[in-house]
Amino acid sequence: MTTTIRTLDPAEVETAVDWAAREGWNPGLADASAFLAQDKAAFRGLFRDGALAAIISATTYQELFTFVGFYICRPDLRGQGLGLALWQDTFNGLKGTVGLDGVVAQQDNYARSGFVLAHRNIRYGGKAPAGASDPRVVDIAPNHMDGVAAMDAACFGFARPDFLKAWLAPPFGHACAFVAEGAVKGYGVIRRCREGHKIGPLFADDAEAAAALFGTLVATAQGGPVFLDVPEPHAAARALAEGAGLAPVFETARMYRGPAPELPLGRIFGITSFELG
Repeated sequence: MTTTIRTLDPAEVETAVDWAAREGWNPGLADASAFLAQDKAAFRGLFRDGALAAIISATTYQELFTFVGFYICRPDLRGQGLGLALWQDTFNGLKGTVGLDGVVAQQDNYARSGFVLAHRNIRYGGKAPAGASDPRVVDIAPNHMDGVAAMDAACFGFARPDFLKAWLAPPFGHACAFVAEGAVKGYGVIRRCREGHKIGPLFADDAEAAAALFGTLVATAQGGPVFLDVPEPHAAARALAEGAGLAPVFETARMYRGPAPELPLGRIFGITSFELG
């Protein structure tokens, strides 16, 4: 048997997204194109005798930070060290800080690889009522982009303009900003997923702006289930989700190897995704 490790081509990336769906991670219908806009070499695979056996994504930002996701070995090949081989080969090429959202079952393994817990993230899900129309919530126009990009860089920790350009124009979703006194005070994106819709990110200066954005985005789901991934330490974000009738359905541990970015959790009402941070 022969094994090779290489970057996945676009068709193979779609296969990786299908694997994530099979694991119950509920990826967005158009996530892959936005991931590749940020880093064309983000997705890697280990092939056994020419067949895809294990996958991982390692999305790099400004050559200073990498976020890892999509770490999956094909179920029939687990327990043979293939996933670990891909993990080790991938990490040999990474520089700077590395982050991930670890599922509960893997958190001890990540700790043994040098990752340190920063905080928990909780996925809330369910059906939520649309909010009242707020004139301060508007479609994102070109004159809002500098403000949106600045808020995104502050809340994510790094600028990601190529990703943001794709993420703000979801083919199955909607993006909007909260604008007051001529300034962007928050923005959010909702996108169609294999099940329902996910809102992420939801960044805002305060709970009022976050609630107005959330209510507008929920209306896009047309009564279907919505999911919001919330940093557990942010009480106002949890209150927003719970007040809308959403309940915890899943959790991860945000972990970092290397210096953790100093994120303003008080402005993060919903993270972008468990695969990108």
